[in-house]
Amino acid sequence: MVPRIVVVTRRSELEGLLERHGTRSAAAFFLAERGQELEPIEAWHASFEGALQKVLAAVPRTWRRTRIDRSDLDRFLFEPEDVVVAVGQDGLVANVAKYLTGQPVIGVSPDPSRQPGVLVRHRASAGISRMLAVAAGREVTVELRVMVEAHLDDGQVLRALNEVFVGHRTHQSARYRIAFRGAEERQSSSGVLVSTGTGATGWASSVARQRRADVVLPAPEEPRLAFFVREAWPSPATGCDVTDGLLDPGEGLQIVSEMPERGVVFGDGIEDDALVFGWGQRLTVRASPHRLHLVA
Repeated sequence: MVPRIVVVTRRSELEGLLERHGTRSAAAFFLAERGQELEPIEAWHASFEGALQKVLAAVPRTWRRTRIDRSDLDRFLFEPEDVVVAVGQDGLVANVAKYLTGQPVIGVSPDPSRQPGVLVRHRASAGISRMLAVAAGREVTVELRVMVEAHLDDGQVLRALNEVFVGHRTHQSARYRIAFRGAEERQSSSGVLVSTGTGATGWASSVARQRRADVVLPAPEEPRLAFFVREAWPSPATGCDVTDGLLDPGEGLQIVSEMPERGVVFGDGIEDDALVFGWGQRLTVRASPHRLHLVA
C-alpha cells in the first residue's frame, strides 16, 4: 500500500492573536499594553512555517499525505500504515498519542534553539530523513513509551501519555474513596494525579519535589505508574494515609466518586476532553496496553 504521511500541527500563537484581534497592529498593541512584544511570536511562527513546509515538500508525490490540526484529532481516522509527523511543541505529541494504535510518531521542533523538546527532538531535516526511512520500511530506533488509562464503570476509557487527573472541575475539594493494595480511605483533597514515566518530568515531578515524597518516579518505557494525592485533608471523616505510591504492571488504583456534581477525569491537562465522574461511579487507573511508538 502507498504510504500515508499524517502531519499534525496546532494553531500558532500568532494565528490565535490575529484571529482574535484582526490585524497585526491591533495584536501588537494588545501585547504592548501588557509589556510584551510581537516580534518573538512572529519569529516562532516563521520557524514553524519553515519547518512545516520542509516536511510537506519532502513527501514523495506518489505517497499519500494529509495535514490535520490538533482540534480535529478526535474526528480523524488513523490508518494502521500511517506515519505521523508532529510539527510543534512536546504537547502536540501527547495530544495525538491517545488516538494511535502503534503508528510511529516523529516529533519535529520548528526551532530547537528556542524550544528544545523531549518528544519533538528533531530538526526538520532529521525528521524528514526518519519519515522517509520509516515509510520505506527501514529499521529505525523506536521508544515504546508507556501510557496510562482510566476506566469508568460505564465503559468509558480515557488514555493519556503524561498523566491522568481525577478531581473537581473547578479545582475545589474533591471527595472520593481511594483503594490501593488493600488499604482503602475516604479522602477530601485537591485531586489525584497518576503519572507515567513521560509525565514524571513535568507535573508529577513538581508534586514529588514539593512533598519530598520517597516514590521513585518511573522511566518513560517502564510499565509502572506513580500516583500522588494532592493536599489530602485530615478530618474525623477523611484521612491522608494513602497519598502516594507506585502501580506495578497490571496493578490498578481504585477510586469511587463522592462528588454529587462536577467530578472529572482528564488527561494531559486537556480539561475540555474530560470524563464526568459523578457520585458512586467507580474508576480504575492503570498502565495502558497501548504504547506511544516514538521514533528516536
